[in-house]
Amino acid sequence: MKKQKRIVKGIEAETSSGNIFADLGLPNAEKLKIKSALVIEITRAVRKLGLTQEEASRRMSIPQPKVSALLRGDFTGLSERKLMDCLNRLGYDIEIKVKPTTEPVGHLTLAIA
Repeated sequence: MKKQKRIVKGIEAETSSGNIFADLGLPNAEKLKIKSALVIEITRAVRKLGLTQEEASRRMSIPQPKVSALLRGDFTGLSERKLMDCLNRLGYDIEIKVKPTTEPVGHLTLAIA
């Protein structure tokens, strides 16, 4: 898909594809988008539950320094599966839906309820 360019206040701007990681040309952009969405939900859950990093660490079964990094948006070394496990441990259900696509290769998406 060709990105549309336009001038906004004298600055050339491109319309996003909807995935900042793909727009930046990063490898595994779809996985990074999924992981970042999971991290956002974990951060919301920790705040909503009023947990300290130490409490969140115990609840999610990951070391406190990893919780600190996670809450700063650094999910290095954590798989999608581990992030989903963290959300489960914080009281969230995760549903995975698989369906055929009309494209030759399918896509990963994450819908937050």
